[in-house]
Amino acid sequence: MALPSPDPQYVLRGTTDAVNALCFHCSDPEPEFPILFSGSSNGLVHIWNLKTHRVDRTLDGHGGKSVYWVKALRNRRNALLSQGRDQNICLWDLAEGRSIVTDSVSTENIGFCKCSLLEVEERRWLLAMPWKGLEEVRVLELPSKISVCTLKPEADAKLGMPMCLKMWQPKVSSHPSLLVGYEDGSVVLWNLSMGRMQSRLTCHQEPIMGLDFDSEKAKGVSASSEKMLCCWSCNEQQSLELRQTYELTNPGIAEVTLRQDKKILATAGWDHRIRLFGWKKMKPLAVLDYHTAAVHCVAFSDHSQPQERLMAAGSKDHRISVWSIYSQT
Repeated sequence: MALPSPDPQYVLRGTTDAVNALCFHCSDPEPEFPILFSGSSNGLVHIWNLKTHRVDRTLDGHGGKSVYWVKALRNRRNALLSQGRDQNICLWDLAEGRSIVTDSVSTENIGFCKCSLLEVEERRWLLAMPWKGLEEVRVLELPSKISVCTLKPEADAKLGMPMCLKMWQPKVSSHPSLLVGYEDGSVVLWNLSMGRMQSRLTCHQEPIMGLDFDSEKAKGVSASSEKMLCCWSCNEQQSLELRQTYELTNPGIAEVTLRQDKKILATAGWDHRIRLFGWKKMKPLAVLDYHTAAVHCVAFSDHSQPQERLMAAGSKDHRISVWSIYSQT
C-alpha cells in the first residue's frame, strides 16, 4: 500500500506560467552550484540556484512560445539545449554569465513531441527530434548537425504522430536504437544504422504521452491518457514484448521518468499527483499530493552522492516542487 504523502523539501516559485520541462545539472563537471533548468509555457527557461532556491538567470530565446524540453549537455560545461513551440531547438552558451544562443535547429514540426539526446562518445551526441512530416523523426549528430537518418513509417502502418522519444545504446560498441511512442498507442523500436522499424508493440488504446527505458535490464515503461502503465521488454532478437500492466486510480500521465540508478520510477499525473514505484516489481511506494493542477514533468537530480539526490516536479500551477525521498543507497 502506498504511503501517505510527505511534504516537498522546498518549492520554487516565480515562473509565472505552467512548467513543462525540467533538467538538473548537479555534477559532471561540477558546476559552481547545483542547478535546475525549467522550461515554461511563456517561452522562458529559468536557471534555478538550488542553494538559494531562487532564479539565477532567465533565458528568452523562443519568441514567447512554450518551451517543453530542456537538456544540459554532459561533458560540455555551461551548454544547454531547449526546444520550443516556435519549432526551434536552441543551443545556449551559459559560460561566464552569458545567455547566448550559439546555434539552433528548426524541426519544422508543430507537435508536442520532446527530443531525445544520447551521448555516443565524449563531446559527440545524437539528437532525435520530431520532423516536418507529421509522422517523421529525424536524427542528427551534434555538434556537426549532420543528418544520420530520417525515420518514416510505412504508409499502411497508421501510427499517427510521434508523441515521445527515447534513444538508447545497450553497449558502447553497439549501434544506438530509438524507441518512439506514437499517437495510435504503439511503441516502436527503430534501428538507426539501417533506418528501419525493428519491432512494434501496440500496448495502449490512447496516444502514448511518455516512455522511459532501462537499457541494462532491456525493460521499458510507457503511459498515456488512459489509466494504465505498461511495462515491456526488448529481447535479444530486438523484439518488444508486453510484460506487465498497472492500473492507475485516475487517467492521464504526462511523463514517466526512471531514476539514474534504475530503482525508482516516477510519473507526472494529470490528477495533480506524482506517483513513485519500485522499478524492479512496479511496487507502489508513494503518492505525492502537493500540486493544485496537472503535473507536466518530473526529473531526478544527477548528484554524485546518493544521499544528495533530489526529485523535482513541474506543474500547470506555475510551481516546481523539490523532494528528497528514497535517497538512501
